[in-house]
Parts: sequence; structure tokens; C-alpha cells
Amino acid sequence: MEVTSAIKGEKIYKKFKKFELNIPELKIPQGYATALIGENGAGKTTLLNILSGIRMDYKGNLLYFDKYTDKDREFNPEVKDKIGYTGPGKYYLPQWTIGDVEQISKLLFPSFSSEKFNQLCTELALSINGENRKKKNSNLSDGNKMKLMLSGVFARDTDILLLDEPASPLDPLMRDKLCQMISEYIEEGNGQKSVFFSTHNISDMENITDYAIIMEHGTVVEEGFVEDLKEKYILVKGEREDADKAKDILYTVSTNSYGFEGVCLAEDLDKLAGMDVVEETPSLYQISVAVMKKNTKLVMR
Repeated sequence: MEVTSAIKGEKIYKKFKKFELNIPELKIPQGYATALIGENGAGKTTLLNILSGIRMDYKGNLLYFDKYTDKDREFNPEVKDKIGYTGPGKYYLPQWTIGDVEQISKLLFPSFSSEKFNQLCTELALSINGENRKKKNSNLSDGNKMKLMLSGVFARDTDILLLDEPASPLDPLMRDKLCQMISEYIEEGNGQKSVFFSTHNISDMENITDYAIIMEHGTVVEEGFVEDLKEKYILVKGEREDADKAKDILYTVSTNSYGFEGVCLAEDLDKLAGMDVVEETPSLYQISVAVMKKNTKLVMR
């Protein structure tokens, strides 16, 4: 199906001393939640820094909402206000309080809503009835720092959110709340709002992931709508004595005293003919791990 892109990228390239990001083509579909998946060092943060404008020393072309370039993103306040970002590191200065974040966000972003910000701070138990508004960012836990970032970015009227590992410092209950926030954000946009987030917690975020992009070694090795990926790949379970024959066909294989299981391309099922196997639909987590294992430089046993 034909899908409009919230962000398009062509020949995105950035070279470091021992690593290079090289993505010939990138398309983030508009109106969906897209997960960026990959092991540590795959290039996820570098890509998000490029898309958000934090890193400018790269080659390639970017197009936002089918009409704005990366130059527009930097020099047109209207475009910048459409893009929300949260990331690790010194996102807010250590000495800034919750109240400071509100006041500075009002100055920086025309669409920022103090009412919504304070509502979110209350919902996320950061500031209740005005308490804790003078608490410094440096004194917040990692989880509360992320809550503050999320409150700030969701209080704006944006068209795309770029979230670098938003679930990483959060507890299970807050991860569920984050999924709810993302879902409501996209639903309220009526097909116009998009979310692009990186994650290590694939299982926790799978229920709100519409599209997945899997990276290894600085490039995209697999992508697609989750439902399409679940048709492209198949989870296979079989007898223990067939494990050695199956391992050359499967992306991954694990064995125990009862048998084996692994993920392979659905089109390769006929290569398992003659084996007593059971076929199941894999989860996004299982697909992602299989694809990453297929492309990793780690020694897998």
C-alpha cells in the first residue's frame, strides 16, 4: 500500500573513527508508531541525532512532511516546532527545575501548553498540586528525568516525536503509560502525527509498534509493517533429532531436551520438508532477535 512518509532520507552518511552510518534510503511512515531496533552500537542514536538536528555533520538529504528540508528544520521556527525530541545525556541543564523547564519551553516553542505540561506532570507523579516544582533536574532519578522530558515534549503541538530510548529508564508501569501516551498522540492526529522511537525493550513496546526498522552495523537490515513481517517470517518448532538439519535454514535455533525452535523466512518452509515441525506466528521480539543474530558481529553459540 502507498504510505506517506513523515520523514524521508536519502544517502544518509556519517563516518566516525571506527564506525560509519550508511543508510541509502529511509522512510518513516506518517500516522504510525515506528520502532528503531538494534543492538548497542548499531547507530540508532546517531540516526536520531541527525533527524532531530542535534548532529549536523553528516551527508545526505532529508525531507520532512514531504516539503521541508533539514535546512528548513533549522531556520524555520514553524518546522522546528513540529518536531519533538527526547534523548539521553544533558537534555535539560542540571540546575533547571520543573518550573524552569516550563518557562523555558514556553519561550522556545510557540505551541507549548503550560496547562498540558502541568497536567502531565501530575499524571506522571512528578509535580502534584504544585509540589516539587523547585526540584532540580540533577536531583531527579533517571526515571523521573525521562518523565520530565516526556511531559515537556508531549505538552507541545508537534507532528512527529523522535524519542531515543524513552522506555529504558522507566519501570514496567510507566512503560505501559508511555505506550498509552504514544497511542493517544497518534490517534489524536488523525493520520498526521507520527512517532519514531528507539528501544531495547521490544516486548514492552510491541503492542504500540506499527512499523519496525532493524539496524545493524550502521545500516538498515530489515524493515516493514509489523503484520507484514509476521507473514514474512515464521516460528518453527520441531524434534530434537532434526535440529542439526534445520539450523542451516533457520535464522536462529535453540534446543533443549524436548526439541528445537527457531525463526526462518516463510518462503524457506519447503526446505524443512520431511521434518515433523509446528509453525507459529513469531512476535516482533522473536523476529528482531533473529534478524539481529543473522547480521551481528557477536559470536553467537
